[in-house]
Amino acid sequence: MPRIKAGLTGINAVSTSGVAIDSGAPGAAAPLQRRIRRRRVRQRRCARQYVGGPTKSVIERWSHFAHDADIGICGVGESQAGAFEQAAIAMTRVVTAGEVHAAQVVDIRCEAPDPELLLAEWLNALIYEMAVRGWLFGRFDVTIDAGRLHARAWGEPVDRARHAPAVEIKGATYTGLSVRQESDGLWYARCVLDV
Repeated sequence: MPRIKAGLTGINAVSTSGVAIDSGAPGAAAPLQRRIRRRRVRQRRCARQYVGGPTKSVIERWSHFAHDADIGICGVGESQAGAFEQAAIAMTRVVTAGEVHAAQVVDIRCEAPDPELLLAEWLNALIYEMAVRGWLFGRFDVTIDAGRLHARAWGEPVDRARHAPAVEIKGATYTGLSVRQESDGLWYARCVLDV
C-alpha cells in the first residue's frame, strides 16, 4: 500500500518500494487533499452575527485526528477556556459540516479535580445536551475557575436536511486525554470521541 506524504506544495504518494507516484493528473489527488485539509488545524478569522448572541470575532483553531474506529479532536486556544471552546467546536464538526445557528442558549456547569477530567466532563455534558434536546451547538463561551467550568452554549434543533448529521457521538473517552500549555503559549485540549 502506498505511503502518503503531505507537504506545503501538495501531496505526493510514494509506493512501498520508495518510487514516487505521479499525482500530477488533474483531480487525481483531490479526494485525498480534501481529507487531509479537513484534518489540518482550521485557522480562520471570522466575524459573525449570531442569532440571540452578540457579534464575536473568533479565531477557530481545531483539528480532528484518526484513532482506530473513533475520532480524536483537538482544540487550540490562548487560554484553557479557549481551548475547551475550540474542542467543543471540533466535536460539533464531527457531527456536521453545516452551519449551526445560535438560536437558543443553554447553561452548562461541571467540575473535576484536574483539567483533563474537566475536559471529558465538559464534552460529555455537551453530548448529553445534544442527545436530550436533539440540538447541535455552534458557539460557546467558557469560563474556568479552580476546576469549575461554567459555559453558555448557543445552538438550535437538528435540521436533518440542512445539518446532514454524519455520526452520533456516544461519549468523550479518557483515551488520549490531554490539556496542556505548550512552549508557544497556546493551550491544547485533546480527546478521543466514541462514535
